[in-house]
Amino acid sequence: MNRVHNFCAGPCTLPESVVAELADELPDFGDSGMSLIEMSHRDPVYDEVHHETMTLLRELCSVPDDFSILLLQGGASLQFAMVPMNLLGDGRSGTAGYVVSGSWGKKAIADAELVGGTYAAWTGADEGFRRMPTRDELTIEDNTRYLHVTSNETIGGIRLPDFYNLDVRQVADMSSDYLTRPIPWDRFDVVYGGAQKNLGPAGLAVTFVHRSVLEATPGRLPAYLRFDTHADNNSLANTPPVFAIWATGKVLRWIKQNGGVDGMQQRAAERSTMVYDAIDDSGGFYRSPVDAASRSHTNIVFRLPTEELEAKFLSEAETNQLMNLKGHRSVGGIRASIYNALPTTSVTALTGFMATFVAENG
Repeated sequence: MNRVHNFCAGPCTLPESVVAELADELPDFGDSGMSLIEMSHRDPVYDEVHHETMTLLRELCSVPDDFSILLLQGGASLQFAMVPMNLLGDGRSGTAGYVVSGSWGKKAIADAELVGGTYAAWTGADEGFRRMPTRDELTIEDNTRYLHVTSNETIGGIRLPDFYNLDVRQVADMSSDYLTRPIPWDRFDVVYGGAQKNLGPAGLAVTFVHRSVLEATPGRLPAYLRFDTHADNNSLANTPPVFAIWATGKVLRWIKQNGGVDGMQQRAAERSTMVYDAIDDSGGFYRSPVDAASRSHTNIVFRLPTEELEAKFLSEAETNQLMNLKGHRSVGGIRASIYNALPTTSVTALTGFMATFVAENG
């Protein structure tokens, strides 16, 4: 099997051992004579897989008992709407502050504005979304129900270095740095993210919801959009995304075997430093637009002197089996997404190529 170096921003690289397990088990799961994705989600065989994934999430993320774990469809994009619907909906008093730190923060507040009162507690738009704000730069209004943060902006390559310690409860979109850092649960009401960047294939959102939110769910919400619908039914109120949950469970086992969240945090810091060193040591040939204090550990963006050189870089990178390095269409440039399962050998291959390319074209 020829495995390339895959720096895709999502769907993510999966551990090679997990891909092999999925391929081996797919035709006949547990000698049942059928695939897991063909059998009923009410079957005890699937039930075991489902609950193992939930158990691993609680264990690895150190989730307190007063949080429910929801395995939902719709990705983080649906959570942009479900969060305000459940926390602000049904004419409730209070507003929501949003840290608008990039493309995903913009999308989150845009959906929330359709549900209830919102405001930007800070925006990086005037600076081109180059950094995250400090605690002192936040403007938090009276009667704020929650502050929403995007812990890592996938497109802009910026990261919240430390979670804020505030009097107001918070909500976090952790799609692109899930399980790469500990979560201070006492500060949050909801933490959510799509699985397809650090945890598994596309089709699954993992959402953690505090009990107080579930107990105060607005009455006039459609069933699927209610957090308590899913909490009360162990995320089996409707047919769940079986394949994504199955694969995510295997990735979680792999994470546990490789040091858990602490291990992933160390890997993320070390591997991102390798690429940032290659950028900083290039004499200005490569340049990162991100403020140094806000540099992402999972999505590293950089530019070359000209767009022509960037096109050449991408073409030659693919020749060397370094794939999916093109920056997001909205910002251009180069982006290397270094998620949990990407082998360190891939990062070494990238930095080696970067050194060769600048030597030949600098």
